[in-house]
Amino acid sequence: MRTILVIILAAAPLPAAAQQVLTPERLIQLIRVGPPAVSPDGATLVVGVRTTNVPENRGNTDLVRIPVAGGEPVRLTDWPGSEVAQQWRPDGRRIGFLSARSGSMQLWEINPDGSDPRQVTNLEGGIDNFRYAPTGTHVSFTRRVKLDQSTLDRYPDLPKADARIIDGLMYRHWDTWRDYDYNHLFVAGYRDGTIGEAVDVMPGERWDTPLAPFGGVEQIAWSPDGKSIAYTAKKLTGAAAAVSTNSDIYLYDLAARRTTNVTQGVMGYDIEPVFAPDSRRLAWLSMERDGYEADRNRIFVRDLSMGRNWEVTVGFDRDAASPTWSSDGATIYFLAVTEATEQLFAADPARNTVRKITTGMHNYTDVAVAKVANRPVLVAGRQSISAPTELYRVNPATGEATKLTSYNDRTLAALSLGKVESRMVKATDGADVLTWVIYPPGFDPARKYPAILYAQGGPQSAVSQFFSYRWNFQALAANGYVVVAPNRRGVPGFGQAYKEQISGDWGGQAMRDLLSAIDDVAKEPYVDRDRLGAVGASFGGYSVFWLAGHHEKRFKTFIAHDGTFNLESMYGATEEMFFPNFDLKGAYWDQPAPKSYAEFSPHRFVEKWDTPMLVIHGERDFRLPVTESMQAFTALQLKGIESRFLYFPNENHWVLQPQNSVLWHRMFYDWLARFLKQPGA
Repeated sequence: MRTILVIILAAAPLPAAAQQVLTPERLIQLIRVGPPAVSPDGATLVVGVRTTNVPENRGNTDLVRIPVAGGEPVRLTDWPGSEVAQQWRPDGRRIGFLSARSGSMQLWEINPDGSDPRQVTNLEGGIDNFRYAPTGTHVSFTRRVKLDQSTLDRYPDLPKADARIIDGLMYRHWDTWRDYDYNHLFVAGYRDGTIGEAVDVMPGERWDTPLAPFGGVEQIAWSPDGKSIAYTAKKLTGAAAAVSTNSDIYLYDLAARRTTNVTQGVMGYDIEPVFAPDSRRLAWLSMERDGYEADRNRIFVRDLSMGRNWEVTVGFDRDAASPTWSSDGATIYFLAVTEATEQLFAADPARNTVRKITTGMHNYTDVAVAKVANRPVLVAGRQSISAPTELYRVNPATGEATKLTSYNDRTLAALSLGKVESRMVKATDGADVLTWVIYPPGFDPARKYPAILYAQGGPQSAVSQFFSYRWNFQALAANGYVVVAPNRRGVPGFGQAYKEQISGDWGGQAMRDLLSAIDDVAKEPYVDRDRLGAVGASFGGYSVFWLAGHHEKRFKTFIAHDGTFNLESMYGATEEMFFPNFDLKGAYWDQPAPKSYAEFSPHRFVEKWDTPMLVIHGERDFRLPVTESMQAFTALQLKGIESRFLYFPNENHWVLQPQNSVLWHRMFYDWLARFLKQPGA
């Protein structure tokens, strides 16, 4: 074992009697700072700040104004509902945002001081993903457009019939049923708070922009000259859509009312278009291979006058995210996970070179370009395992960061947080596995502590310096556990080869990496090897089910959230078929059959299960349907293994409602304490 770096919270210490720990209730009530919207002159930000009311079981987002140069935030809205998707009008005189204050999500505007709120749109069903054209002459937004017949449309004489008639795949996605409509992009003329007739850019088309389920306004971009708008769409339906990741960037010419596919022939994901300030170049994120959702994310640029595309991140063996142009068009700033942190980078589209801007044990998020004293700066969110997101100003030349918001500083200063350590664990094949170890507050190396192995989801998702409101390592450590969180094989940030080792090998080296990490930490004299547990969600839930049949008496208990138990049944019930086709190497009926189904499906090893387990699942999880956890719980019960099933009828892959979240945490920690805490501890 080789220890690389230790991070200790820098807040001023309080007397021991005054120190508290991070409880689930305190975690949920932390203030959440959203991405910044920059004013046209680059000097001022408008940011959404979210608070949570647990008794009322809801959250609320209000808008605040913050000087980029630094200063106190000014609250702009204080309405009962949330204000989201804020954007400055191009003349800087008004701020637009979306609000459901009038009954459905509509475009509203206020003055920069928060005064004079006015509703701009009043369209049936509401709108989403709005943007001002940079010229101020148009606005764009998305709306649901009904194109397919419902059961009632087909059989009007059966008004009480309750059924869906399904003729193709992708009939449901993530947590939503496809209910006969599609999300289309609209463009409307705009003048001083009034819009004209909205034009459907995608008339009659049976696909969506942005891409479901997670795409947002970042997948739509106006050219600075206001003559065209770019959007992302996967123009496929049914089985073709289910097995393919081939989305494209489309360019709509307002004057000609003509759409052009600018990524024709690029077979993987193409998303997040962003124009250079000269309107002549368009950048976007691109993956090479169709069907592989975790392929290397590259930044491409197209010269729109020459019709030439090229990659600007050649040789950069990481995944780019969130590209944004500098104000002079000479640089593309972006984010990338590298060695378990997410940092800011700069790409030169003329030389196709990449430069790292920031370092440190934290993650940057949501980068934007702003100005201070007419000098360009970056503004981004920053978080770590020990601190939720706050906004920072970053010097793009030096990486020096200046904190702009401090919404949670006072709360954090009153808490005793655990030490966070980065250690390299030697895997069974000789590779180094970067593993975060989080110690309980007030850690005493002379004591013996229970330890928890955290298994990451994804599976191509890094265990970085994220601050999670569900799987929070500091909250877990605050309950008296040493937390072991390895970046096992398959995660990004360590090169594409490291990431791709998991595909077709779910129960192989990735699982050995997890066991190597817990074995390495369990050798420490302060860890009680008789009190080890393992927890995880999604692929982490799969990992828990897998480890239950292969842990050789290491663990005393398990917790699996929304995991895969039976690879065959998961294949037949999930929605995005490209994922198992690539990661499991095909369908279970293929000949010859992929080895994953026989060798790596947890249900085939239930005869070895003998350890208590808490199983958790949400009914609205269509990615990994609830029957996966039901099968696991049935096996546990019939084998007489102490077990419990926590079922959420109205949650999806995640638990999002405040009181459900509190319940989730209480059940989680009660279960661990039952099997890992000593009496009286």
